[in-house]
Amino acid sequence: MTQLYYTAPSDEIFEEVKKKAIELWKVVDTDNDKYGYTTEKINRIKDIKNITDNTMSIVAMFSIDNQLLLAQELSEPTREAIRERMIDGGQPEDLIAF
Repeated sequence: MTQLYYTAPSDEIFEEVKKKAIELWKVVDTDNDKYGYTTEKINRIKDIKNITDNTMSIVAMFSIDNQLLLAQELSEPTREAIRERMIDGGQPEDLIAF
């Protein structure tokens, strides 16, 4: 593993992931935030800064199925940046939705 996984991407990529993740949390919560789970996730994302592996932490908040939904909403450069970091982090390529 190199240090790519722990290297912050450009601010543009980070902001795109942050925005799309918040939008997705609002859609995937089938319990309509019954227990505040979605609100908690959204608040964590809103407060997070573009340092080290925070972009990957946002992605990791989602299940593999919802990571696929997130990937479909992101631009090609952003998907590639995440994919490269996942590979660097040791994720098998056949399990990467990006």
